[in-house]
Amino acid sequence: KPLQPAFSVLPASQQANFAIDSDVTVVFGTEVFDQNADFATNTFTAPVTGKYLLTYMIGLANIDSASAYYRVRLITSNRNYDDLFDPDFGQDNVYWWIKGSHIVDMDASDTVYIQIRQSGGTQQTDIETDSRFTGCLLA
Repeated sequence: KPLQPAFSVLPASQQANFAIDSDVTVVFGTEVFDQNADFATNTFTAPVTGKYLLTYMIGLANIDSASAYYRVRLITSNRNYDDLFDPDFGQDNVYWWIKGSHIVDMDASDTVYIQIRQSGGTQQTDIETDSRFTGCLLA
């Protein structure tokens, strides 16, 4: 049904010790479902113009409290959507979730994918396989 796209994906493997001070694309190698074959190579491509609900839960392990921040960026053809947190917990956290949901306007053939950035600190944080990225056409 090309007018009712929906997808749910997760990483096929852990992204260990991802780079600091650079935008790192989150790799989603496993499709739970992809109701129109619109998701490929970590990117969803809108088949029709509309408003899309996009959600993610990025599981991080070995958070570095010396980092200035962690930012997850939803990158669409029209604009970017950022969610960030300051990991100054007084110690390195073993595990943390970054969650976000956005209703975004997309035209047919627009794309969306996710990047993460750790600002400063030590290169030690992992993106876990229980992370998720989902989306569906709302209107």
